[in-house]
Amino acid sequence: MTQTASQTLLRGRILDFHAEPEDDSHTSAFSYIEDGAILMSEGHILATGDFASVNEMARDAVIVDHRPHLLMAGFVDTHIHFPQVQVIASWGAQLLEWLNNYTFPEEMRFVDPEHCATMAGHFYDLLLSYGTTSAVAYCSVHRSSAEAYFTEAAERNMRMIGGKVMMDRNAPDGLLDTPQSSYDDSKALIRKWHGKGRALYAVTPRFAITSSPEQLEMAGALAAEHPDCHIQTHLSENHDEIAFTRELYPDAQDYLGVYERYGLLTPKSLLGHSIHLEPREIDVLAETGAKPVFCPTSNLFLGSGLFDDQGLRARGITNAIATDVGGGTSYSMLQTLKEGYKVLQLQKQKLHPLRAFHWITRGNAVALELEDKIGTLAAGSEADIVVLDARATPAMALRMDRARTLSEELFVLQTLGDDRAIAQVYVAGVAMKAD
Repeated sequence: MTQTASQTLLRGRILDFHAEPEDDSHTSAFSYIEDGAILMSEGHILATGDFASVNEMARDAVIVDHRPHLLMAGFVDTHIHFPQVQVIASWGAQLLEWLNNYTFPEEMRFVDPEHCATMAGHFYDLLLSYGTTSAVAYCSVHRSSAEAYFTEAAERNMRMIGGKVMMDRNAPDGLLDTPQSSYDDSKALIRKWHGKGRALYAVTPRFAITSSPEQLEMAGALAAEHPDCHIQTHLSENHDEIAFTRELYPDAQDYLGVYERYGLLTPKSLLGHSIHLEPREIDVLAETGAKPVFCPTSNLFLGSGLFDDQGLRARGITNAIATDVGGGTSYSMLQTLKEGYKVLQLQKQKLHPLRAFHWITRGNAVALELEDKIGTLAAGSEADIVVLDARATPAMALRMDRARTLSEELFVLQTLGDDRAIAQVYVAGVAMKAD
């Protein structure tokens, strides 16, 4: 191997996933190395393994010793709203009321490019502070919001997916586009950003309530013209939402049938929430490969309902998991796992710590069809890495004094951890947190 001065070697305990583990016994699904190393160069991982072996490959590398901390792939958030950074923690409403009272007024501010740029800086600072290195985000209806979102991502060299929201009805005038303008703006953004650097585009009709049939037809046209783009929207989050959708689309078989009619269901489709599903809708999800996205903190905060992870998985459906800020109450994927555990407990479903951490790394990458780029520490992957400190707070340290296994440590992290547990985060091999 040719040695270069640009190589960096991270030393620490390593956890990497190769498949989804159900529990500790599924040892072929993951690798855990007590004294491990990750060799990085030019934004990619060259090798991962035990320190002695990897160090032999990279004698000239700069060594960064993170012992005794745990290193794994950076976290992946599959559903978050960029314009809602100042809406998070808004009191007391269910979905439709919450949108009208808080979200829509806030998103109207994103008509101003300067405001968009300022909020983009805060948004990315927050993601990284919580160990999230890739995310799928909704921008506002304004093209300026998507421009700011992708510009900031490019400056930080982050693998990000996003899209301008398409919405032409049932919202304030300042948040409405038209079927044609939403198509034109989305098309221009795809041309400018999709596949450039690490950016990817998502065709983004907000949800059936805020899009006319004509606009959903335009969204379907975009999806057909750009099959390598993702698609994101919302589905069956709230009973009132479902009832309103039925009024607006009386000829559709069900809520999912609206998106089905317009060609918006593919393996690249991300369907936020997907809580109150009919049997036929579950059949269609299984047939099309579209991905439900579990958003536990917002489902609890807005009183929406309980996501049936086990039932959907039994049908061979791949579920993603996400924060859904600002209806979601934390940017932290650790806290998202904490609340997800509780939601599943209420349904007598289990979320083992190993499966939980697989979910927010390789699992979400699989849902995005990006597991060859993010979500693992495999050679050739993009060097997005999080360094975790399970003793970051006094309460965590006290509990860790009694922890005896890796799974116990992971459960401490997901139950008690937050941004303080993120000792460092690397994006394309570059450390992003100040020492």
